[in-house]
Amino acid sequence: MRKTPKRASEPAELVQGIRAGLAVFSRRRDDIERVAFTRAVRPDVEDLVRWAASRPMGCVEAGEREMDRLAGSAHHEGLLLTCRPRRWGSVQELAESLSRSKGTAVALERVRNPYNVGAILRTAAFFGVDAVLLGAPAPDPGLPPLAVRVAEGGAEYLLLARTTDLAETLSRLRALGVAVVGADAGARSSVFGFSWPRPSILVVGHEREGLGPRVQSRCDAMVSIPRAGLMDSLNVSAAAGVLIAQMLARR
Repeated sequence: MRKTPKRASEPAELVQGIRAGLAVFSRRRDDIERVAFTRAVRPDVEDLVRWAASRPMGCVEAGEREMDRLAGSAHHEGLLLTCRPRRWGSVQELAESLSRSKGTAVALERVRNPYNVGAILRTAAFFGVDAVLLGAPAPDPGLPPLAVRVAEGGAEYLLLARTTDLAETLSRLRALGVAVVGADAGARSSVFGFSWPRPSILVVGHEREGLGPRVQSRCDAMVSIPRAGLMDSLNVSAAAGVLIAQMLARR
């Protein structure tokens, strides 16, 4: 796994969306450097605005067009935070956290669509997954702003780690006592009734291609979601939801 770079070496993170922004305010407010909001959402973010206005940072009320320009998107929901770069955990920290809590994590191999990434983060946080490991290549060295917004604050409740070589990182996690379970449509073992080891990490793959052979070779077990209808596949975020729910069902 790549070494976690110094936070100052990365560009500032833009966080857009009311729930995503309020989660940052709740969990890591010292990272906030600038706040922009529209008049329409001020009642929903009043505590954040009052806090930001009392500190030496930018805190501005902006019109919709100006917000679109600042966010580079029309999907900001009226709130935009400029934050210090997000902190990423190391593979050692990830393994120690999982071992200590006998916990669970999710790894994404080449899942590039920010809507899918954000939906998986939200689901993972909802069910109480401890961590998410992002594998390269990805469209953004960090979390794309759209993924953070779609996660609806979920990104702030997970230990996040990233790697440029997921297969090698999974090998290191196995050596540190974390079981690796891959998801593949062709796997013989059904996720329903599967006995999940602890600690463990679930690996889901590319939206169309699934898990690559190097990653599959690092898995201790492979599971699938049995098909009951005429469709032969699920969207990766929908599949991850089913898998995560089963992974946490017997905790």
